[in-house]
Amino acid sequence: MPTLSPPQTRLLRRGLALLAVLLLAGCAIAPPRTDDPLQKVNRKVYAFNDTLDKAVLRPVAVGYRKVTNPPVRRSVNNFFTNIQMPITVANDLLQARPSDALGNTGRFLINLTVGVGGIFDPATKMGLPLQTTDFGITLARWGVPEGDFLMLPLMGPSTLRDVWHYPVDGYFFDPLSIVARTHYFNYGQYYLPQVLYVVSMRSQLIDAEGFLQSAYDPYAFLRDAYRQRRLYMLYDGNPPADVIEKMQGVDQPGFDPDELLQQQKQWEQQHAATKSAPGRN
Repeated sequence: MPTLSPPQTRLLRRGLALLAVLLLAGCAIAPPRTDDPLQKVNRKVYAFNDTLDKAVLRPVAVGYRKVTNPPVRRSVNNFFTNIQMPITVANDLLQARPSDALGNTGRFLINLTVGVGGIFDPATKMGLPLQTTDFGITLARWGVPEGDFLMLPLMGPSTLRDVWHYPVDGYFFDPLSIVARTHYFNYGQYYLPQVLYVVSMRSQLIDAEGFLQSAYDPYAFLRDAYRQRRLYMLYDGNPPADVIEKMQGVDQPGFDPDELLQQQKQWEQQHAATKSAPGRN
């Protein structure tokens, strides 16, 4: 095996440490997080959301999957993805990115017409990949700090900065919200698309539930996964290494990647023993 130079060794250790931090999110033996001051309240809200999800949202999503096949669900997902593209276009303009706004407008119009209302996605095949952004990312690009992490009732993970995309995008830019707000029917039929959108989004998450269920601390896993996803959105999929390190706490004094990797190994052994114990599925 070739010998690694000190910079290569440091880079490898840093990469393994980042992976370990993500896998260890919330593990009891991991160093405590110091950037979640609202954690006590957030955990209570997370527990409420989880209870509501298990009682209502997940059963409805499972039923939705039983009465639809993958092509139908894909068409529904395509429709909602495309109908919300004006949110991205508006925020592209607010972020002073006219070329992105033009490209996303083209994608929206192509899928709306050639894609039969958006149920098909010919724009991707024509070289116009999906790009999404929102008012939270707009604020970030204009220098507004992230603020504390928030777990919102019903809405899920957010931050003090990102929470503003709900009222701004929802009121000014979301076509579904605008239609529901500006039309009146006796039984609120114009809210049905929004209900279908929530059910459709929840059904997509069923396939990924294993990641959350296998996490030692689901709340911490969700928190860190959300923050990392937003970071990648902010930097167009390529955030600087030092920014990732700061988010993951790798730059904190006393951080030892070898110790953290050993803790991960110990936890995996304990977890495997628990799962293999008699009476466990």
